[in-house]
Amino acid sequence: MDTSALFKISYGLFVLTAKGKDGRKSGCIINTAMQVTSNPVRICFTVNKANFTHDLVLESGRFTLSVLSEKASFATFQRFGFQSGRDVDKFAGFEDGFQCGANGLPYITAGTNAWLSGEVVQHFDVGTHRLFVADVTDMAVLDDKTPSATYTYYQEHIKPKPQAAPKPGAKTKTVWRCRICGYIYEGETLPPDFVCPICKHGASDFEKVEVEI
Repeated sequence: MDTSALFKISYGLFVLTAKGKDGRKSGCIINTAMQVTSNPVRICFTVNKANFTHDLVLESGRFTLSVLSEKASFATFQRFGFQSGRDVDKFAGFEDGFQCGANGLPYITAGTNAWLSGEVVQHFDVGTHRLFVADVTDMAVLDDKTPSATYTYYQEHIKPKPQAAPKPGAKTKTVWRCRICGYIYEGETLPPDFVCPICKHGASDFEKVEVEI
């Protein structure tokens, strides 16, 4: 079975933000969100259960979804996708990149073209992720000229290119590289149940490569 067929499905990219009852806020990158109905205005999205933002949405029942555009920088993906909100304040030093809506939740203004805030009405455990269904309570367009960033656009234009192939005769070692975020796992064999500690994708999203020592 060729799992790369899944990459042909069009995905958008979003920053999901939420705030806990203690006032602590966080955000993470997600790539599955869609409109469900127009009356009421209802959307659904999934988020990995290992993410701190998942816990905040589950606890508070509120969230904001910022739609990343083709102006988004790789730094935004590093900030919200390559570190955990349990360990760092993802909004520290990012004062010029976000604002707070009427509900007090942050929405991202740097490299986004719209945002939607909502309240969860249902949620379902779907294995590694949780599916949230929510009513939209507020939303706005920030940039009506720049297209939304797709997963393909991120791979081709935002994510840094992989290292060049080793030079002939160079000493090399075998590593496994995450095709999503670039994390490197060293070793000849990647455990089949391995999960990327950065982006939380599984072993099927890793590729075996040779790199120079």
